Amino acid sequence: MNVLQAAPGSAYFLDPSKPEIETHTLAVIVDNEPGVLARVIGLFSGRGYNIDSLTVSETQHEKHVSRITIVTSGTAAVIVQIKHQLERMVPVHSVADLTVQGQAITRELAMVKVAGTGEKRVEALRLADAFRARVIDAGTTSFIFEITGKSDKVEQFISLMVPLGLVEVARTGVAGITRGPEGMKE
Repeated sequence: MNVLQAAPGSAYFLDPSKPEIETHTLAVIVDNEPGVLARVIGLFSGRGYNIDSLTVSETQHEKHVSRITIVTSGTAAVIVQIKHQLERMVPVHSVADLTVQGQAITRELAMVKVAGTGEKRVEALRLADAFRARVIDAGTTSFIFEITGKSDKVEQFISLMVPLGLVEVARTGVAGITRGPEGMKE
């Protein structure tokens, strides 16, 4: 059987001229000072890289260090290039690819506002319970749910709320950390 006769879904149909797009979660430890986030974002926008999710917060107040978690996508070569360019930036202490390291736990928080009455209201509450979403605000005609989990779980919950009266969504972006006793090296 030659390549053209391979069964659909077979690896033989992979087109080597189209590299596979991968999604990676990067954790970047930086100095917590004005302009650092703008420089990191500038690296992405200046080279045409996309940021799917961005979360940043100070993690070590005494050391004035922040952690930026970036979810980005590109070919394997582009991901390697992004990591190397981040590592060369002066305010960056370390870069870890949580996707490559494996054993990473990633979570996202979303607040989801749903308006509805009657059966739609009951169904929204039932689905929220199934997804372990908490009601953080309730009125006679609307709810605000808080849901935490992997991004695909959050996305699925949001899509199920659309026909039930989805009004608004606020998402935090992805936060991630590796399992085990070791932390990120600075």
